[in-house]
Amino acid sequence: MTQPPTENTGTDDTGAAAVGPLPAARGFASDNQASVHPDVLAALAAVNDGHQPAYGDDAVTARLREVVRQHFGPRAEVFPVFNGTGANVVSLQAMSERWSSVVCPESAHVNTDECGASEKIAGLKLVTVPTPDGKLTPELVAEYATGFGNIQRREPAVVSITQSTELGTVYTPEETAAVAVAAHERGLAVHMDGARIANAAASLGVPLRALTTDAGVDVLSFGGTKNGLLLGEAIVVLNPDAVRGLVYLRKSSMQLASKMRYVSAQLVALLDGNLWLRNATHANAMAARLEAAARAVPGVRITQAVQANTVFAIVPKDAADRLRKRFPFYTWDERTGEVRWVCSFDTTAADVDAFAAALAAETPS
Repeated sequence: MTQPPTENTGTDDTGAAAVGPLPAARGFASDNQASVHPDVLAALAAVNDGHQPAYGDDAVTARLREVVRQHFGPRAEVFPVFNGTGANVVSLQAMSERWSSVVCPESAHVNTDECGASEKIAGLKLVTVPTPDGKLTPELVAEYATGFGNIQRREPAVVSITQSTELGTVYTPEETAAVAVAAHERGLAVHMDGARIANAAASLGVPLRALTTDAGVDVLSFGGTKNGLLLGEAIVVLNPDAVRGLVYLRKSSMQLASKMRYVSAQLVALLDGNLWLRNATHANAMAARLEAAARAVPGVRITQAVQANTVFAIVPKDAADRLRKRFPFYTWDERTGEVRWVCSFDTTAADVDAFAAALAAETPS
C-alpha cells in the first residue's frame, strides 16, 4: 500500500531539522490514526491511584472477566494483550502444533500486514485462499484444508476468518456458522480476527455473541485500538477445549502486561455499556455517507460492498496523489488504482463532506 505522508521534516528557525506531525487534518488512512475516546482516557485516570497486583491479578481485570462473559457467555475467558498481531499470534499458537497450518483468506491481516509473525514466531504455515470479497466459505475450507496424515505436508489445524474483513465486508452469523461447521467437521478449530468486530456487529444489528460464541467460533482476537482505545486488544477464548498453554504462550510471546489494569480498564470502558457499539455505529455511518458522496463523483468506482467502516474505490492515480496531500489515505492496489478510505469513531460529517468535495474537485469528469 502507498502510505500517506506522516511527518514534517523541514527546519526550525535555528536551522535545525524539525521532525513532527503534519498539521492536524483528520484523514481516512486508518482507524488506528484516530484519537482516544474521552471515556477511555477517563477510565485510565480512574484506575491510576494506589497499588494493584500485577500481571492480571488486579480488581480491574477481574471486572473485565465478568463483562466479557456477559457478552460472550459463561465459558468465555479473556486475556488482555498489547496489540492485534500479538493477539493473533498467541491465539493461533494455542490452537495448533508447530507442524500445523492455518487456512485463511489471501487478504487476511495475519498474512499481509503482520510481517510474517505467525510464521516466524509461531512456526505456522499460512494456507492462503484467494477470495474476491475477503470471506471464506465452507466450499473453500473443503478445498484448501487438505493434507491430513501426510508427514510431507503441514497438517491443517485452524481456520482463521476476519470480522469485518480487510475488504470491509461482513460475515453474517449464518455464514460464520457454516464455515465453523465445515472446519469442525474436519477437526479444525476456528479463530476470528475481530479487530473490527464491533463494526460488524453494528452493521448487522446483532450482539457480539451472535457473531462468535453462537456461531461456533473457538477463539476471538477482540479489537479495541481501532474503536477508541489508546492501546490494547484481548484474546477471548470461547471454547476452552480448543486451546492449550495460552497463559504461557502469552508470556513467551511478550504480550503479558505487568500493569494489566491499564489495558483492562480501557476494555471495561468499551464493553461495560454501549461505548463499543456507539463508536462503531458512528464510524459505519460516516463510511456510508462517504460511499454515497463518492458514488456521485464521475470517474470514481466503488469496488466492494460498504458494510462496515471502510470504503474501497478506484480513483485516477493523479487525482489520488493530489488528494492525498490534503487528506491522508492509502492506495490499496497500485496495479488498479484501488484506494481504501477508513472512517473512525471521531470522523465527523464535516470531515466526510470536505473530503468528498475535494475528491470531486480533483477527479476529472
